[in-house]
Amino acid sequence: MGVLNVTPDSFSDGGQLATTESAVERAGLLLKEGADVLDVGGESTRPGAGPVDVLTELARVLPAIIALRKNFPEAPISIDTYKPAVAEAAIRAGADIINDIWGCAFDLDLEERRNVLKEISRGPAAKFPPSPMADLAARLRCPIILMHNRPDKNYTDFWQDVVDDLRVSLTLAKNAGVPTEQIWLDPGFGFAKDPAHNLEVLKNLKRIATLGQPVLLGTSRKSTLGKVLGGTPAEDRLEATAATLVWGIQQGCAMIRLHEIAPLRRFITTADAVKAGLQWEV
Repeated sequence: MGVLNVTPDSFSDGGQLATTESAVERAGLLLKEGADVLDVGGESTRPGAGPVDVLTELARVLPAIIALRKNFPEAPISIDTYKPAVAEAAIRAGADIINDIWGCAFDLDLEERRNVLKEISRGPAAKFPPSPMADLAARLRCPIILMHNRPDKNYTDFWQDVVDDLRVSLTLAKNAGVPTEQIWLDPGFGFAKDPAHNLEVLKNLKRIATLGQPVLLGTSRKSTLGKVLGGTPAEDRLEATAATLVWGIQQGCAMIRLHEIAPLRRFITTADAVKAGLQWEV
């Protein structure tokens, strides 16, 4: 998955795609380098970034998506948003996939999430709160990526809380009618986690893979990698990104979200080959 941030303030590439033409040019390069999916985002999710209203986000992403669909009619496009109104407009403009950093649970606080978990235990009698994003994905019949996220970093039992949060997202999506085969999971590296949490969720990514859904991993240029390397800036974290994606592939991730693909492609190809072992073929 190649990243296309049409934002002025993203943490590593803000302002680089200020025009539709620059977004198309960048997308063409990413596809040439081997991207399978183009991920368009119109709101920065870096720590401290201010919220963006629906109209502003739409003004950023819709021209890009329309142009991308026109220029690359066969390329799958995902819309990186947690707002149902933005997601619906983007899908109708030509996007194919919803990439939701709140995993269909943006409106739920921690107590409401706990209530969903209690309802799950009731089996067929369970009643779940509506999820506008899940309802949208079901209605438009599009795949959705559910990222782990939560209102704070106050974990009681880190792994149990992460798995429970993802169970809530999965339940909301399935309850709305999204087919199981249309759902991806994302561990949320860099979201509601401190650096040690991020490293732990990557170290044991297989615990998320065992939930039964394909896993997307997005570690590219993240600040945790800068801290590991002693404070390197975002544009100087290539080797660290490579190490995480190789580890992630071995732990079961099925897609990597990257800002740059060409210098990392050989790492991905080799990691895939090693994982294949006896099943590898030229």
